[in-house]
Amino acid sequence: MAEQCNSRGVLGEIDLNVLPTLEATDEVDDTTEKVNTHVSRKNLTNEQRQAIFESLLKRSVNGQLKKNTTSEVAQLFSVSMRTVQRIWQRGKENEVLDSSTNVSSRKALNCGRKRLEIDVSQFRNIPLRRRTSLRSLSAVTNLSVTTLFRRLKEGSIRRHSNAIKPLLNVENMKARIRFCLSMIEHGNNPSCLRFVTMENIIHVDEKWFYMTKQSEKYYLLPDEDEPLRTCKSKTFITKVMFLAAVTRPRFDESGNELFSGKIGIFPFINKEPARRSSKNRSAGTMETKTINSINKEIYRSYIIEKLLPAIRDKWPRIDAGSPIFIQQDNAKPHIGLDDEYFQSNATKDGFDIRLICQPPNSLDMNVLDLGFFNAIQGLQYQQAPNSIDALIEAVQKSFDEYLPTKLNHTFLTLQSCMISILKARGSNKYKVPHMKKHSLERQNCLPRQLDVDPALIGEAIAQCQ
Repeated sequence: MAEQCNSRGVLGEIDLNVLPTLEATDEVDDTTEKVNTHVSRKNLTNEQRQAIFESLLKRSVNGQLKKNTTSEVAQLFSVSMRTVQRIWQRGKENEVLDSSTNVSSRKALNCGRKRLEIDVSQFRNIPLRRRTSLRSLSAVTNLSVTTLFRRLKEGSIRRHSNAIKPLLNVENMKARIRFCLSMIEHGNNPSCLRFVTMENIIHVDEKWFYMTKQSEKYYLLPDEDEPLRTCKSKTFITKVMFLAAVTRPRFDESGNELFSGKIGIFPFINKEPARRSSKNRSAGTMETKTINSINKEIYRSYIIEKLLPAIRDKWPRIDAGSPIFIQQDNAKPHIGLDDEYFQSNATKDGFDIRLICQPPNSLDMNVLDLGFFNAIQGLQYQQAPNSIDALIEAVQKSFDEYLPTKLNHTFLTLQSCMISILKARGSNKYKVPHMKKHSLERQNCLPRQLDVDPALIGEAIAQCQ
C-alpha cells in the first residue's frame, strides 16, 4: 500500500489527452511499469484507442500476446484491462494486423437519440399563411418547434422575409419595359448595347424622416440599465418631409472625385413667430414648423426656387449647355411635363432643364427609393435628434456625409435592376442583383455602364408591340 502511494505521488496519473504523442516501446521505464491505476473512462477517443492498439501490436508475436501483456498496457494507459482486451479483439477482426488497422469506436454510429425523418416536401401543400412562424408550422405539421428549428439550421427549410410590392397591370409592365429601353445607348455596333451613363438625369423624390423609430435595438452590458424612450403618441412621432435630388457622380481616370452628384436635400418647413410665451421660448421667437400637406403649388415653388438654383450652382460647367432631365414619379402633387412656369425658369443662364416621369408604380426605377433614402436615414438615426431643427440638421449632415462612391454603386444597381426587369417581362418579381461592386472597385474593374444582351432587347421590343 505504501509502495502504491509512493508511485502515485511520484508520477501521478497519466493524462489521456496526451496519449497520441505517447510512444509505448518494449523498453518501458521501471517506474512507469509500477503505475497501478485503473481509472474508468466512459469513452476513449479514436486516437487513444489507436495508441493502445499499437502498444499491444509491438508486444505481440505473430498476432499473439504474451502473458500479462494486456495488464501491462492497461497500467501504462490507466485504463481497465477489459478495455484493452476489447480493443485487441476489435483489431483481430481484420485480416491484417498492422498500424493501419482501424480500431475506432463504433458508438458514434449507434448512440444518441435517433434522427426523426421528415418529408419536408409535404410543406408545399401547406398554405403560406400557416407558415409565417415555426410555432404555426408546428401546429399544422404536428412536429415540435425544436425539430423544425434543427431543420432550419441544417438548411432543409429556409426563412424568407417578404415585402409587399406595388401592383402592376399590363400597361404598367409595358411602360416599365419602354422606359428601360429608352435608357439603352444605341451605338454603331448593334451586337454591343449598353445603358447610357445617366450622368444628365437627376432623380427627385420626397420622403418623411422621423425623429426616431417605434422600436430600436441597442447593445448593452449585462449590468447596464435599459433605456427608457417616451413620446406622447407613437402614431404621431415628429417627422419632416424632405425633397432630395441626386445624379450620378463623376470621377476621373484615377478615381478622383470631379462631381459628387448630390444636388441637395430641402425640408418642407416654415419659419413662424411663437404666438405665446412658454418655458422654452418667449413670444415672437421664430419657430420651425413642418409643412404636413404638400400640394402642387408648394412642390412647384420648391422645384423652381430651390432645386433649379442648386442645379445651376453645382452642375459641371462643361455640360451646362447639354439637356438635363429631372426624373420624378407620378404623384398627384407633382407638376406636369409641360408646366409653363417651370419651363420659363428652366432655360435661364443657358441651361436646358427638362422634366421626365418614371413609369407608374415603379419605385425600383429611382435611385432614391432603391437605396439612397434608407442609407441616409440609417445615418440620421445615429444622430439621435430631439427637436425639429436637430432633425433637419441630422438629415442634412447625413446627406453631406454619404459617400459619392456608394451613390455611384446605386446607379449601377439601377442598371442591373433594369436588366432584371427586361428578363421578367416588366414585372417586379425579381431579386435585386448583387455584382460585388466593392470587390470590383478594389480591382479597378468596376464598369461605368452595363452591357445588355441584344436578344433580350429584341424580346422586350416584341412584347411592347
